This record gives sequence, C-alpha cells and structure tokens, in this order.
Amino acid sequence: MTQSFTVTEAGTASARTGTDQQQQQRRVLVTGAAGRIGSYFAEHAQNKYDLRLMVRESDKGIDKIGPFGEVVFGDLGDLDRLKELCAGIDTVLHLAADPSPSALWSSLLENNIVGTYNIFAAAKSAGCRRVIFASSIHAVSGYPKDVQVKTSEPVNPGDMYGVSKCFGEALARYMAEQEGLSAIAIRIGAFQPLEAARREWSMGMMDAFASERDLNHLIHCCIDVENVRFAILHGISDNTFKRLDISDARALVGYSPQDDLTAENPKLADLNLKKRLSSHSMQDEGQKSGLREDV
Repeated sequence: MTQSFTVTEAGTASARTGTDQQQQQRRVLVTGAAGRIGSYFAEHAQNKYDLRLMVRESDKGIDKIGPFGEVVFGDLGDLDRLKELCAGIDTVLHLAADPSPSALWSSLLENNIVGTYNIFAAAKSAGCRRVIFASSIHAVSGYPKDVQVKTSEPVNPGDMYGVSKCFGEALARYMAEQEGLSAIAIRIGAFQPLEAARREWSMGMMDAFASERDLNHLIHCCIDVENVRFAILHGISDNTFKRLDISDARALVGYSPQDDLTAENPKLADLNLKKRLSSHSMQDEGQKSGLREDV
C-alpha cells in the first residue's frame, strides 16, 4: 500500500531535544493569524516560538493577537510580499483560506488555489524548512458516513471547498518530494472549544470533533518533528468514534490527544461508551486466550 508520508532518513521521525529547542527558537509565520485556529495557536505558542502573524487589514481581532508576536499585513495574492514575510522563517503555518463549504469557485480559486500556490512558492523561495498546510475533513467527506477514512486512501471531496483542499495536499506533496520543501497537511475536523462539545447539538460532530488544545498540540508536533519530508495527518480529537483514523499522527509525530466528545457531551457521557464498548478481543473482562493452557 502506498504510504501517505515519507521521511528524510531511515528509521522513525523524531522531535528536537529540549536542549536544541533552547539553543534556537523556531521562527513561525502564521497566515490567517486572526482566525479561530490562528489566534488560539498564537496565544498558546507565543512562549515557544518566535511568531510572525500575517493578517489582512480588513481582518477582525487583530488587536487580540498583537501581544503574541509580530503582526504583519499581507495578501495571499501578492507573491512578492509573501516572499518578504517568509524571509528568515523556519516553518509556515498556512491557515488562511476561504473556509466555507459553500464558497463560490471564484473565491476558492483566488484564496485556496492561487493563494496556496503563492505561499508554497514564497516559502520555497525564502528557504523555509517546512510548510504546514491546513487541509480539511472535507477533502474526504465524500465517503459514506459509516466509513473511517485512513490517510492512505484516495481523496474523496464532498464539495468544491474539499476539492480546493485536495489541490493543496497535492501541491504539498509535489513541493516536498520534488522541490525539497518539507510539507505536512493536516485534515482538520470540527474545530471547536470544549464548551461547544457539551451542548446538545454537538452530537452531530461526535466523530469529527477537534478540540482547541488537541489541534494546537498536533500543530506543535508538526512544527517540532524532524526527518519528515511529507505527511498527511488527521486532526481530530481522541473521540470514541473517529471518522478519520489518527494512527499516523500518533506514530509519526507523537500526537497524543486528550479530548473525546462522547465524554464531554452530557447525554453521551452518561453512556460511558469507552468502557462499555467491547473490543471483541481477549482483553475484554472475563475472556481468556486458549493459548494460556500451552504456555
């Protein structure tokens, strides 16, 4: 089976040691820094990374992120400006996009296709080490609801927004494999605070919930990991039911999510699903392996 990741050296990927991190703080450019994911990341990463926070002049919430890093203005359509902003940057966290599943093609073309190309080209031109591309569950939302999607399976977008994210994933792989720019695409699920998981309506996202702290943790893992040339990773929490398989994220970059929507939603929490569901193996209470009589 074709793998959805490649590493630059034999063996497993690894993160830098604490000593290495203390010696040189990574410089990270965040596009779409005033958005929900970007602003949360900036607030919780300000002491770990040297942040350059790219926004548009029309963005709301710019004042909120001001204390967390160097706020700069830029537009995804301005390649020369993006090259300037990528200068001296280790990792680009590319979050800026039209995030609407019902977005018109004209907007998707400008923001999600041309804009994504420009940020990758700028990062390559400036000599950045890595681009982390915010993909989406919509890149594979065309699969039936009862199918758990693995990163090694073909893309199957459920809308044109998802199509634009498939383009970004393909471009990320090209840039990594052919141009030498490390790239990690994170298919982000339903990004919400824990408070949202506790509301009745949240049951509809029980298999795709991505808490703020879990996604933030995954982004940190993707910045810090060494030896990864390319990867597609799934960005959801440790939900009892997972629309997206997170095995690769666990094994490749050390992702260790803490949250599960079924444990947060009051109606689902009462069911205690993690303990009550059977694993259908000998590890279930009361089951013994026939091998034990012979060893």
